[in-house]
Amino acid sequence: MKKNLVVLASGSGSNLQALIDATISGKLDANITGFIASKPGIGAISRAEKAGIPSCVINRTSFETENEFANSLLTAFRDLRADYIILAGYLIKIPVNVIQKWESRIINIHPSLLPDYGGKGFYGLNVHRAVIRDKQKFSGCTVHIVNEEFDKGPILAQRSVPVLENDTPESLAARVLEQEHILLPQTIQQLIKKTFP
Repeated sequence: MKKNLVVLASGSGSNLQALIDATISGKLDANITGFIASKPGIGAISRAEKAGIPSCVINRTSFETENEFANSLLTAFRDLRADYIILAGYLIKIPVNVIQKWESRIINIHPSLLPDYGGKGFYGLNVHRAVIRDKQKFSGCTVHIVNEEFDKGPILAQRSVPVLENDTPESLAARVLEQEHILLPQTIQQLIKKTFP
């Protein structure tokens, strides 16, 4: 029986699209049963709707307490019959009690070679600016299990790219994103089929 994935995102949804494409091609043997956006009006919502994936917005700022936010997520995960939660460019910290209830089943993709350039404030172009500023020779992306600390969970897989002399944060981001689109579906497939080396 195929596993059910619920995907969360905060932006354009290109990693969501990579997962949709991988399920269609058969490279990812899973069902995407739902999509949760962190705010309205983002590109990822259109991608989910175009693919016929049930979607909703759960905006942290619309809840008075962390506990209400957590309960809303937990209800959505249950209603969408999730087996795994996939953070695909999701910029909101997952509440601790959600992480504890979904231990080892919340997966995140991060645009650096963790443990470098992870944690609060390191997302999107902020990561790539820091990599270039520090004159790193390589960057890349990491898929990891989410735990209570930002970007500190066990690493499942990584892909690297060289940092070129003339790179801008935008050009480096584009090359890393290409690798994210390969790595995320590949890693989820290995995880659900338990075929890690």
